[in-house]
Amino acid sequence: MDRNTTIKELAERRSVRAYEDKAISKKVKEVIIQAAMEAPTAGNQQLYTILDITDQKLKSILAQTCDNQPFIAKAPMVLIFCADCQKWFDAFKAGGCKPRRPQAGDLMLAVSDAVIAAQNAVTAAWSLGIGSCYIGDIMERCETHRELLHLPPYVFPAAMVVFGYPTKQQMQRRKPQRCQQNYIVHENGYRSMDEGELREMLRKEYEDGDFESWIQAFCNRKYNSDFSREMSRSVEEYLKAFT
Repeated sequence: MDRNTTIKELAERRSVRAYEDKAISKKVKEVIIQAAMEAPTAGNQQLYTILDITDQKLKSILAQTCDNQPFIAKAPMVLIFCADCQKWFDAFKAGGCKPRRPQAGDLMLAVSDAVIAAQNAVTAAWSLGIGSCYIGDIMERCETHRELLHLPPYVFPAAMVVFGYPTKQQMQRRKPQRCQQNYIVHENGYRSMDEGELREMLRKEYEDGDFESWIQAFCNRKYNSDFSREMSRSVEEYLKAFT
């Protein structure tokens, strides 16, 4: 089956971390944000709030607090998608309801809403020639970021996305290969894979080496890293306070 424009753009889209010195116009930004707001949402609640970070000083601080990534400060557009259980809780009280306090399930639903909206923005931006990069590190140092962004108790910074027109080098950079579909799609229920299947699933990553060397290096660089441990600590502390 031939791929239409949307499918092609989804396949071609890659993370972009270097940008041309070119502003994203107010009109284009509004189109991207509106596309985000058209995303699927639980009960049409739009359980998210989008923070448009325009203060250069604030962008520079975020570049430092989000694992020291200077390109964040250079991005023409920075959006933070917050899971927001606060506004509905406040609306319920304003209407004379007796709402229970938001709980973990409400937060998970709001995180889903926020990330779906973010992906709509990413897809819309790519269709307009604008690259983007997700910054999961916004969940790190949660206490710092919640204070920095003035987030009330039931609002959590679920995802940050930076946007800009890609440099020529970024456009020529090869997109990382994804796993084959048979390893990702399990029919009718989860199926644990054995060691052989796991090695085959990840062979694209270590074609010129051996599995043990690659997986150990990756584990240390990502899963066992200081930033990963900090993210877990930060989110766990927030969840304790949330619930």
